[in-house]
Amino acid sequence: MLWRERIALCLAGSEPRHEVADWLIPGLTAEQSRALRAYFPTAPQPAAVLIPLVERDDELTVLLTQRATQLKNHAGQVSFPGGRVERQDADVRATALREAYEEIGLDPQLVTVAGFLPDHIIISGFRVTPVVGFVRAGFELRLDAREVQETFEVPLSYIFQPENHRRRLRRFGFGQGEAEAELCDIPYGDRNIWGATAGMLVTLYRICALGEQP
Repeated sequence: MLWRERIALCLAGSEPRHEVADWLIPGLTAEQSRALRAYFPTAPQPAAVLIPLVERDDELTVLLTQRATQLKNHAGQVSFPGGRVERQDADVRATALREAYEEIGLDPQLVTVAGFLPDHIIISGFRVTPVVGFVRAGFELRLDAREVQETFEVPLSYIFQPENHRRRLRRFGFGQGEAEAELCDIPYGDRNIWGATAGMLVTLYRICALGEQP
């Protein structure tokens, strides 16, 4: 699997980056993020997500969740398993693995962490560390129906095709001056991957497919 080797190489030795100067707005470059940071929370709550890359026979797939519709935050959206950092978590890696186990029953022993993406800040008030992990196939999931409606997989090769990225303008800062940024949706069949989830996948694409430094 060429993508597995490429991702492992690009993320080798990476560490969580929590400094304000490194925060990214999902889907934007570091320079674009700095220009818009004033429109986002200044003291976001720390959180982590697992970006699970499943090792299928012929390719990697991205395991995604469809969130339950009754949730307070991001109800019904496509997302990664994850949540806020809790006191008992040793680090953000532990947070991501714990949340994946609690939300979808993914056994942490089946996950090999490849590395970390820079922290992403989201408008709902969280600073999210994406933890990228390779997942051995053959797992059985157990969904927490209070949080997750269902799961599905998307080929990583599809995610990494720029023609599958749909650009759209998003406005920020109503009532306090306005700014615009071009964000990215990734439609897949009858689903739409958008928001922070799409933005983190775009960051992964830029680092591992284009060789960019965030």
